[in-house]
Amino acid sequence: MDIREWDAVVIGGAVAGLSAAQMLGRARRRTLVIDGGAPRNRFAAHMHGVLGHDGAEPAELLARGRREAEAYGVVVESATVTEVSGTADGLRIVRADGGVEHARAVVVATGIRDALPDIDGLAAHWGTSVLHCPYCHGWEVGGRRLGVIATSPASVHQIDLVRQWSEDVTAFTALAGPLAPEVRERWDARGIRIVERPVRSVGSGDGRLTGLVDDAGTTHPVDAVFVAPAPEVALEFLSGLRLARADQPGAPLAVDATGATSHPRIWAAGNVAAPFGNVPLSMGAGSMAGAAVNAALVAEDAAHAVAARRDARAAARNAHWEERYAEGTRFWSGRVNETTAAVARTLPRGTALEIGCGEGADAIWLAEQGWTVTAVDVSPTAISRARVAAAERGLTDTQVRFETADAAGDLPPGPFDLVVSSFLHSWEHDFPRIDILRRAAARVAPGGRLLAVSHAAVPPWSAHDDAEDHPVLLTPAQELALLGLDPAVWTVELAEVRARETAAPDGRPAHLDDGVLLLRRA
Repeated sequence: MDIREWDAVVIGGAVAGLSAAQMLGRARRRTLVIDGGAPRNRFAAHMHGVLGHDGAEPAELLARGRREAEAYGVVVESATVTEVSGTADGLRIVRADGGVEHARAVVVATGIRDALPDIDGLAAHWGTSVLHCPYCHGWEVGGRRLGVIATSPASVHQIDLVRQWSEDVTAFTALAGPLAPEVRERWDARGIRIVERPVRSVGSGDGRLTGLVDDAGTTHPVDAVFVAPAPEVALEFLSGLRLARADQPGAPLAVDATGATSHPRIWAAGNVAAPFGNVPLSMGAGSMAGAAVNAALVAEDAAHAVAARRDARAAARNAHWEERYAEGTRFWSGRVNETTAAVARTLPRGTALEIGCGEGADAIWLAEQGWTVTAVDVSPTAISRARVAAAERGLTDTQVRFETADAAGDLPPGPFDLVVSSFLHSWEHDFPRIDILRRAAARVAPGGRLLAVSHAAVPPWSAHDDAEDHPVLLTPAQELALLGLDPAVWTVELAEVRARETAAPDGRPAHLDDGVLLLRRA
């Protein structure tokens, strides 16, 4: 089965869905609209209250919107969706015709279905003389005999609204339950008649609505009827994702101001999230959702680009160190670093993780002092030599274990009583040393310690070399500030620079400045 890849799939091709698709198309996103072909306002001949389109046919607005979206490369197809499920990097959309789409994001704009009261003949006049919104249709029936069927206590306010368009209003309240005294008083003051008997049927003649018939057989003459239908939100195709629903009639999708749902890759717009919204509101919500989806994808694109660049640089860095180790039989002296040993001698023995262990001198020394050590380095050659050196010293895998791993992304999980890095530097100016140390801190057991020994200054014999060849060197205090560790969790035991006597490459006496940062976890 062919699975097409999209930046976004919009489910629903009415005003909310097409508005979202238009925004995504203009943002040069590969966008598909899947339209079931049943917009909510298809029963109405004209729209009103839509600035610039007053009196336009709903079907013509959708046709025009579709042409506009397609001009920006949006693909619109007639189909329905049976299932949306998550994948490792997006969403899988299954269509009723067997097609399968994959998208990085989805906009749900499937609207709602209006469930009318079970009154004989009511549905036959829906959209013509049985109406729901006085703002949308009140002008056209203004001044005529108007009835309002209150379907719940919450819809009683609709009767107050309809009175604005006509002085001849009859309220049918059986479905709304008992009326409060203040409501009766208000309606009586405004000349609104009240019929409390249930409506049984709709009277009509010559195809026109002529009145409402109550269960006693009495006909109440009206020319048009307003009714608040119950919204039915059909979202079975999303059931596997358990999206949060709003505590409103119909349980629409819960969204924020941008249309974002409880799923990080799904947005919703239009009546599926706001059942009582009109055409302009649905348009605006769709535009907002489309823009929000593009913004989220822009952020994701940037994150992918950064990760790809970091991966490429890590691969180059790792290859560089492997080449350096592999070009000779031994790269380092094989002796423990004096500053690392001086600090570690003062610590109680336990489990230890060494990051950037090289050929294993420090890890072997720690094991010989009684630590149980895990040591990692990016160079397979260095790790191989470390294993040989440990075996030659009579150490077993239970005392010291060496692993090839990149500390920037693949540290052993731990926890460890001591996590140590000695001179973990690289020639790259953006080498992620601080990020690595944060990851190292996360491996420290409660009561354990993080020890970072570093070059605090360029060696004196290379101080006059090209500055671009030197790594970025920070003091322990500077590194501590950049780490940003919680002071309620971490205690600073050492943050100092120590001078260490050594020999320059030409054999002359010299000294190095070693940074020492020792932190203890609560």
